[in-house]
Amino acid sequence: MSEEANKEDENKKNEPLDSSKESTGSKEYSADSIQALEGMEHVRMRPSMYIGDVGVRGLHHLVYEVVDNSIDEAMGGHCDSISVIINEDNSVTTRDNGRGIPVGMHKKEGVSALEVVMTKIGAGGKFDKDSYKVSGGLHGVGVSCVNALSSHLTATVYKEGKIWRQEYARGKAQYPVKTIGETSERGTEVTFMPDTQIFTQTIEYSYETLSNRMRELSYLNKGVTISIMDKRQKDKDSASGYVEEVFYSDEGLKEFVRFLDSNREQLTQGVISMEGEKNGIPVEVAMVYNTSYTENLHSYVNNINTHEGGTHLSGFRRGLTGTLKKYADTSGMLDKLKFEVQGDDFREGLTAIISVKVAEPQFEGQTKTKLGNREVTSAVSQAVSEMLTNYLEENPDDAKVIVQKVILAAQARHAATKAREMVQRKTVMSIGGLPGKLSDCSDQDPVNCEVFLVEGDSAGGTAKQGRDRNFQAILPLRGKILNVEKAMPHRVFENEEIKNIYTALGVTIGTDDDSKALNLEKLRYHKVVIMCDADVDGSHIETLILTFFYRYMRELIESGHVYIATPPLYLVKKGSKKRYAWNDQERDEIADSYSGGVSIQRYKGLGEMNAEQLWDTTMNPGFRTLRQITIDNATEADRIFSMLMGDEVPPRREFIEKNAVYANIDA
Repeated sequence: MSEEANKEDENKKNEPLDSSKESTGSKEYSADSIQALEGMEHVRMRPSMYIGDVGVRGLHHLVYEVVDNSIDEAMGGHCDSISVIINEDNSVTTRDNGRGIPVGMHKKEGVSALEVVMTKIGAGGKFDKDSYKVSGGLHGVGVSCVNALSSHLTATVYKEGKIWRQEYARGKAQYPVKTIGETSERGTEVTFMPDTQIFTQTIEYSYETLSNRMRELSYLNKGVTISIMDKRQKDKDSASGYVEEVFYSDEGLKEFVRFLDSNREQLTQGVISMEGEKNGIPVEVAMVYNTSYTENLHSYVNNINTHEGGTHLSGFRRGLTGTLKKYADTSGMLDKLKFEVQGDDFREGLTAIISVKVAEPQFEGQTKTKLGNREVTSAVSQAVSEMLTNYLEENPDDAKVIVQKVILAAQARHAATKAREMVQRKTVMSIGGLPGKLSDCSDQDPVNCEVFLVEGDSAGGTAKQGRDRNFQAILPLRGKILNVEKAMPHRVFENEEIKNIYTALGVTIGTDDDSKALNLEKLRYHKVVIMCDADVDGSHIETLILTFFYRYMRELIESGHVYIATPPLYLVKKGSKKRYAWNDQERDEIADSYSGGVSIQRYKGLGEMNAEQLWDTTMNPGFRTLRQITIDNATEADRIFSMLMGDEVPPRREFIEKNAVYANIDA
C-alpha cells in the first residue's frame, strides 16, 4: 500500500544490418517479425491514456513496461536473467540475456527494426504469434511509450557478436543504429530518464515499490533470476556496495503462497498446488488454509495482476466450492448444520494465487484488469477440481480440518448476517439515522463533500469549530477501533465505531452471495480523510482504520476515496513571524532562516492546536497536504497488514526494527 501526495500541497511546499535473424526452433525472431501498427505522436500529449497517470504510479509503470519485454523473453524460454538498476540521477537501467531486439532493416519502415520498436506505437514482436505465444504488459505499446515519455533513452543490443546502440530524445532517434563493439554476450539493455516535462510531481523512484514487483515477477516466472540495485543508497555489506536484492524461485507459486502467509498460522500441512495445461491454457494454482477470517485471492494473467478478477477467478471459485462441497456432503460432517454453506464459507482463511497464460487476453473493467475470456473459466475450474480431489483423498486429516473450518465459517457468517442487517437498516434510514457524533456538512453533492475521521472527542470538537461547514463533515472516533485482522466478522459488524463509519458514509454492504461486496453508489463523501495525532498512538489508529478499510471496504481505497491528513509537527515563531514545519529538517531550515531567537512548539496532538491553526495547516484545501491511499501491490499490502495487525510477533518486531529510522518516538 502506498501514499501519494495530493495536488493540494502545491501552495505549501516552498550501421544496421540488411538482415537480422536468429533461430528459435522452427520459427525465426527477425526484423520481419516486427509489425508497425501506427505512430506515437500524441503519447506525450495524452500520457495517461497509455500508462494510467503521470504521478508516482505512472512513473513506476515505465519500469514495469521495459521489464515486461524481458519477462516475455523469459516466458518464451530465451532469457533467464534480468537486472534493474536505479541510477544516482533516478534514471533506470534494465538488462536481460534474451535474444536481443532485432536490429536488421525493417522492410516496410526502411529503418532498423530496433528503431521501429522504440519509436512506433504498437510495434513489437508481441504481435507476431511466431515470435511470442504469450506476452504481458501493454502488448507492444510499452517500450515505445517509455521512450516517448523519457527525456533521454539509450538502447543497447548485444546480438550476433556485436554491440548495437541507438539513442533517443523524447522519443526521437538521434542517429541510425550503429555498432560500437564486439561481444560474446546477447541481450538487451535500456537506460531511460523520465521526462520532467511529463512527470512534474516527481521522478524519484521508490526502491521498495520496484523491489516488491521484481519479487512478485520472480515467483510468477520460476527459474528466472531477477536482481535490483539502488545506486542512490550505499550498503557496505553488499558485494556491490549498494543496496541490492536478488530474487529467484524454484517452486514458483508454492513459494509465493508461503511468503504471503508467513505471518499467519497455517491449518494444512503443506501447500496445495498444481501446474499444468487445460484446454490449451497453462494454469498454475497454489493455496493454503490458515486460522484467519479473511479471504486472500490474488490472480494473474500473463504476469499482470488482475485486481478486478475475471473468468479465471470465477473458475477457481467454482472448482473450489464444488469440490469441497461434494467432499463435505459425502463425509457427513454437514449433516447437523441447520443452514446451507455458501461460497464465502469455503474461502474463509484461504490464501490462494491463480496464474494463467492466455494467448489473446480480453481485459474488461474500470482499470482494464478484469479477464473476460470465457474459455478460461472451465479450464481453471477443471484444474482446481482435479487438484483438490486428489489432495483431499491423499490427505484425510487436512481434509477434515478444512471442512471443520468451513463449518465454523458458516456459523460465523450466519451470525454476521444478522449483525450486518442491523448496520444495513441503520444505514438506509433518512438523515435522522446518522450517527449522533457526526457533524454533517450542508452540501448534498458527494463529489464536493469530505468527511474527517478524527481521533478523539477533543480533537473532534476542535475540527468542528475549524472546518468549513459547507463541505466538510466531522466524525470523532472514540479511542482505537477494533483490530479487524483478529476479529470474527460478526464482531466487526457489532462494533459501535465501525457501525458509525458505515452509517456515516452511507454505503451498503454485502449480500449473502457476496458478503464482502461494497456498494459505493450511495457514498455520501468522495473524500474520506483519516486525521490523527502525529505520534505513535495516532499512527496505530491510522493503521487500524486502514486495516478495516482494506479488509472490509477495499473498493473505497481502489476508487481513490481514502486519504490521510498531515498535521504539522512544529510551530516555529520569532516575534510576530511564524511558520509551520512538518518534519525536523523543515523545522531546522525555518529556524536558521530566522537567525536565532526562535521559539519552537512541538505538537504532540491535534488537541494542542486551536481551531484556526487546524484549519490553516491541515484542513484548508488551499494549503493542506492530503496523502491519497492507493494499492500498488495487493499481495504486498495483504502481507504487510497481516504482519502488522496479526498474532505473529517476531516478523512485526523485525519490521519495526528495520523501519525504526523513519519513526518519531516521543520521550
